[in-house]
Amino acid sequence: MKIIITGACGHIGSFLIENLSKIKKVKKTVLIDNMKTNKYNSIFKIVKGPNFSFYQKDLSIKNSLSGFKNVDIIIHCASMTDAANSFGNKKLMYKNNLGCMNTVLDYCIKNKTKLIHISTTSVYGKQANVVSENDHHLLNPQSPYADIKLIEEKLLIKNTKKIKFNSFRFGTIAGVSKGMRFHTAINKFCLNAALNKDITVYQTAYNQYRPYLTLRDSFKVFQFCIENNFFKNETYNALSGNFTVKQIVSKIKKYKNNVKIKYTKSAIMNQLTYHVSPLKLKNAGLILKTDISKDIKDTLNLFKNINNHEV
Repeated sequence: MKIIITGACGHIGSFLIENLSKIKKVKKTVLIDNMKTNKYNSIFKIVKGPNFSFYQKDLSIKNSLSGFKNVDIIIHCASMTDAANSFGNKKLMYKNNLGCMNTVLDYCIKNKTKLIHISTTSVYGKQANVVSENDHHLLNPQSPYADIKLIEEKLLIKNTKKIKFNSFRFGTIAGVSKGMRFHTAINKFCLNAALNKDITVYQTAYNQYRPYLTLRDSFKVFQFCIENNFFKNETYNALSGNFTVKQIVSKIKKYKNNVKIKYTKSAIMNQLTYHVSPLKLKNAGLILKTDISKDIKDTLNLFKNINNHEV
């Protein structure tokens, strides 16, 4: 089996690369990234695995995948992902992310290549106790990033007779990888705690629930699809658990003393509390439940030899 991983050097993609040898069906892997984040370290000393090759390409350019042949599956991770700052880069984000999506979708249709598409649970934006994939009335993206993901989902549904795919609404990612960045909630909280800085929390969000997904569980999603030829042209929530910011901070405090909280305002403050249901994916045969505390501990350990003091 030959696969393409787009956005291969990012947070999710780099973790997938490091673990891909566990999926025995994969024999050849094409890694693609535009390298705008300069994450070249993600491809340093790649573990011996399924015949890796790397290409620096901008997928927002039409037909940029046309040279690749006999690809069975594309795992599409390529995306500008900083939701909080997407308001200031709205035009660029729409152009880049939708351009990449259209390139991948066009390739998959023309070559009968299956697609694993990464969406986000941030497409839900209305207050509810529990939200599932069938709650279309609760879809209300609160950022350009999330809005784009919903547009991508609709593009797949529009072409459902032309392509085999799954779209996974990932919870906020947590965990250590070569390509990790620190703009997502848990990573940013851990960084600030490690540097003895305030953990900045949106004023209305401290006791609100959000879904989170560990990198280890994200890999299980990819592994499950590939090993079971699982492509149902459906959308699935993928999360390790629902937690409040308060619960996440409490987990950080187990490993780091003197954590300080600072409340602030944000452009995403009107997104209300909700639990995301994992039942649809569970009923399909995949249970995700790795302990996010380990990912928090591992992230804090990256900075364990740093001792900051006030000056």
